[in-house]
Amino acid sequence: MTELAPAVSKQSTKSDWRLILLMACFCLGYLAVGMKMGLMAATDPAEPRTARSDASNRAERGEIVDRKGRLLAANLPAWSLYVHPREVKDPVAVAGKLDPIFPEIDRETLLRRLSSRNAFEWIQRPITPRQKKLVKDLGEPGLFFGNREMRIYPAGAATAHIIGGVRAVTEGVRFAEFAGTGGIERFFDERLRDATRSTEPLKLSLDLTIQQAVRRELQRGMADFHAKGASAVLMKVETGEIVSLVSLPDFEPNMRRKPYNGAAEFNPRFNRAAQGKYELGSVFKVLTAAMALEERVANASTMFETPRQLRFGSRRISDSHKMPPRMSLEDIVVESSNVGTARIAMMVGTRRFKGYLDRMGLFGPSGLELSEARGMPLLPDRWTDLSTVTASYGHGMAVTPVHLAAAYATIANRGLRVTPTMIAGEARVGDRVFSEAVTREMLRVMREVVKRGTATRADVPGYGVAGKTGTADKVVNGVYSNDKVVASFASVFPWHAPEYVLVVSLDEAEDRSGRRPLRGAGLTAVPVSAAIISRVAPLLGLRPIEEAGGEEAITWSVRAE
Repeated sequence: MTELAPAVSKQSTKSDWRLILLMACFCLGYLAVGMKMGLMAATDPAEPRTARSDASNRAERGEIVDRKGRLLAANLPAWSLYVHPREVKDPVAVAGKLDPIFPEIDRETLLRRLSSRNAFEWIQRPITPRQKKLVKDLGEPGLFFGNREMRIYPAGAATAHIIGGVRAVTEGVRFAEFAGTGGIERFFDERLRDATRSTEPLKLSLDLTIQQAVRRELQRGMADFHAKGASAVLMKVETGEIVSLVSLPDFEPNMRRKPYNGAAEFNPRFNRAAQGKYELGSVFKVLTAAMALEERVANASTMFETPRQLRFGSRRISDSHKMPPRMSLEDIVVESSNVGTARIAMMVGTRRFKGYLDRMGLFGPSGLELSEARGMPLLPDRWTDLSTVTASYGHGMAVTPVHLAAAYATIANRGLRVTPTMIAGEARVGDRVFSEAVTREMLRVMREVVKRGTATRADVPGYGVAGKTGTADKVVNGVYSNDKVVASFASVFPWHAPEYVLVVSLDEAEDRSGRRPLRGAGLTAVPVSAAIISRVAPLLGLRPIEEAGGEEAITWSVRAE
């Protein structure tokens, strides 16, 4: 018995140490789990669906500014509101409290999110500081805030059709990465998402002051003439830079999108200037006349037979009012004769006519850096001689106002092709289309249109406006309407030393000041253009010129420094 005692004592000591070691391991394990749970409780959780939750990994979207550095799109610190449904004690009561704070979310949606079986649900993102305070004051468990950024547009509706918008493609409670959904935001999406260039703003050719002035005058003209839509494009002649591009109706890009159930052409998000394709009518007559001069098949004094009707195959071509039986090429443009223009086009010929349209960019996308501007003009399925005749006075093919502005800029730019651009300082001038002599002559003829033709109301004193009207019957459900038109005026100013092209179009405009409504562009689009030029020419630095001793003697002082 005495010999076994030390052995038993030794074995007991070993068991005690094993027990102590096991207890220590359990304590360490519990301590590690407790520390982890404490850390999780003190940390705002990320949305389960996203792998990223660290705000330091966020790629900030680059800013967009106008040609003078004024903000058009920027990032602003904001908050998001989310919920852990399992922590909400009374979803019905909480939904009732949140309902007046977020009236744009229906109560059923709120209740569904608050009572979800998921561990995480978004309530709203982003939210305003006021909404954050109101929610915080509720003191309800389970509601949390996350710091993040939102995309804002300081100019609002004035630049909505140009800048476009964004949507979140990757987001958590503390970050959001956006992708462009329209306009500049979409066209330059890769550039704006490039983290290495996030501090380098994208500078547009747009001038915000000019943009707002053009928009206000266009809104006034749209109301005065009861138009359902309107657009204006103001372009620098020598570079193709767009200084202003307006499409009405427009929308507020900082507000949540509302559903639209009307006709697509009247959707506020539809960009009429860059996306809308219209038969623009007699504004094309300037292009047809320039072709004839360039091909030397006629000059400004060449006389053409202009009967009341011209038969071309099965088609009868006529003028809107009585014309002289013989007219010069200049008078055909000034008085806007369809019959005379058809005869000019027949002398040019289909092959050469199509070639000029192609070289002016009227057979392809406009080239403007907007996602909406990538579409092709609407052309006949099979281009025939009749297609040439009707296209010569602006029917049978449909282009955007941006296309037309670029074609007129080509004439005003000494015949060198101009491609429109939204980027400041980027001159997009191509090959020669017309000779300088031809463009000088056409500018003179366009000036006569304003002095004694269909656009006399555009004669803004001191600014030498030249241009051409166009009144085209609107195509409705595939048929030309008898009482709906698209009225346009394409102008160049000052005509002796062209700096700017302005194209204004009004959809279904009417002058109702008389006994019956009048729809001609000379009574609708022309006065609106005159109001715009009067307003923006001084802002553009153009000095008015006194026409002493005849316009040919004028020395234009183009820019006021």
